[in-house]
Amino acid sequence: MTEDVKLFSEFKLRSLALKNRVVISPMGTYSADNGQLQPFHHAHYAAFAMGGAGLVMVEQTSITRRGRVTNGDPGLWADSHIAGMRAIVSHMKAYGAKAGIQLNHGGRKSSMQRAFRGNGPLTEKDLAMGEETWTPLAPSALPLGDEWLMPEAITPGHIEGLRQAFVHAARRAVLAGFDLIEIHMAHGYLLQNFLSPLANHRTDDYGGSLANRMRFPLEVVQAVRQVIPHSMPLLARISATDWLDGGWTMDDSLVLSRALAEQGVDLVDCSSGGNMRTGATNSSLGRGPGYQVPFAKQIRAETTIPTAAVGMIRTPEFAEKILQESSADLIFIGRQALFNPFWARHAAEALGVNQNFEDWPPQYGWWLDKWKQALKANHESPMGSEKFNEGR
Repeated sequence: MTEDVKLFSEFKLRSLALKNRVVISPMGTYSADNGQLQPFHHAHYAAFAMGGAGLVMVEQTSITRRGRVTNGDPGLWADSHIAGMRAIVSHMKAYGAKAGIQLNHGGRKSSMQRAFRGNGPLTEKDLAMGEETWTPLAPSALPLGDEWLMPEAITPGHIEGLRQAFVHAARRAVLAGFDLIEIHMAHGYLLQNFLSPLANHRTDDYGGSLANRMRFPLEVVQAVRQVIPHSMPLLARISATDWLDGGWTMDDSLVLSRALAEQGVDLVDCSSGGNMRTGATNSSLGRGPGYQVPFAKQIRAETTIPTAAVGMIRTPEFAEKILQESSADLIFIGRQALFNPFWARHAAEALGVNQNFEDWPPQYGWWLDKWKQALKANHESPMGSEKFNEGR
């Protein structure tokens, strides 16, 4: 192995050792049935693990049925969900990846369309297809937009139940065999609803000042940290900024990150946006390669906590550059992995770590090495056209 390639160096969080710094980001597929995983999920996650990532994250998983973002979200709100999750974990570990899961409550974005059907409020067409609708639960009775459902404001009586729902889901994740847990505090969902002044207009101890708005998310972290093994890493995904006037800012994220570290969070996964009317993230912004990397870099530099960079990181060379410049500790690959589930294997080849498919599953590697040698004799590239290489 090439010693100076950081992307394929080991990284440790508590007692968990990742074989490389490539993480498959949690990406909603909206294909569960009443929280239960389906055959699609088994193939989906096994492919990423076979593709060489050090860590594969299962998509946002609902802590309560009411907290689903869509009708198709996976769940861990019941013990009946554990077996399906355990099977997914087993498949991922069989192919050499560590398994993580992102726990979430949709907040005021609950009861919306599956993304591939519009990613907006549910319509009559959706209801005719069998989708159900329900009243979202949020810190304040403030809808995301004019056509979105009015949420029910969380009462003091709801707080303990929601905190315990995160705890119970975390316990189930441990029983399912996951190696780490990420708490979703981004993209306009419940915990980010508490954090952002755009969504939180409360006048009690959970609203108003920054300290008050951080109170419930930090209580969730503290409660989850207490019930999972000390050896298990705990991550948090944050929206480093709302990208909106009067919203959550990068300065707020620095304060939050320091507090998360004090409560036992081991790494901050740095995304952004979500308090807009469409999409999970900052979908209406012009986005380009590395547009969120500065968030990971600043938090890493100004706090004691490691970070992950995410968003439009498409090439191995760019991922390596981020790590070499100490801008982040892990690289989260999302849609590029949907395009190419074997992105990590190809990245290793591109960076000179694996030239003869020696680290691929042997059922593939033996054949591919022979194929490569035959192509080489004919002066052909295994990756095909230059145009495809550029798209990789």
